[in-house]
Amino acid sequence: MNKNKQIQTIKWLAEGFTFSRVLTIFLGTAILSFGIYNIHQQTSITEGGILGMIVLLNHWFGLPSSIVSPVLDLTCYALAFKYLGKDFIKFSVFSTLSLASFFKLWESFPPMLPNFSDSPFIAAILGGIFVGVGVGLIVRQGGSSGGDDALALSISKLLGWRISRAYLITDLTVLVLSLSYISVQRIIFSLITVTLSSWIIERIQEFDISKIKNRQKAF
Repeated sequence: MNKNKQIQTIKWLAEGFTFSRVLTIFLGTAILSFGIYNIHQQTSITEGGILGMIVLLNHWFGLPSSIVSPVLDLTCYALAFKYLGKDFIKFSVFSTLSLASFFKLWESFPPMLPNFSDSPFIAAILGGIFVGVGVGLIVRQGGSSGGDDALALSISKLLGWRISRAYLITDLTVLVLSLSYISVQRIIFSLITVTLSSWIIERIQEFDISKIKNRQKAF
């Protein structure tokens, strides 16, 4: 009986991991981590959502990120499990491990892009594009790259909101709280980033390639 359960568990874990899905998740996590490492970390553009909350709690209460991060992520995943199902968690864990691996890869090299610290608007736009495209590809495959995505998707499912609105609300909440220790100027550029990335994520998630194929056939 136990052996049968183990076999069923293995089959369930492997189910759905098509070559296309795995490749897309790899691509999404590579783009996301590349943007964060080469743009966000160089220019000190803050984030909304879980990442921004981690920084905020560390600043005001001295709570270590190594503890706060998994606690917040696990809380969001527990919520996602209820509203999005166990397959979502399965693909999310794979995405999270892939993201960590690509971070490790990029960190073994010096930054590959110019430092845009003196051009925060350009940094905000480029950062939003990298995050939006990377997360969008991951979410489109039914997973998430961390607690931020799980929380936004759960809110979208629970309240019937568009996913861009769910992302924006969670990001804005944290950005407003971050005004307690971050200058208004930095928050404005961070707001540009999260607004753009939220919009791109939704566009990618809703993109229907079949419509393009049908138009091509029509011609």
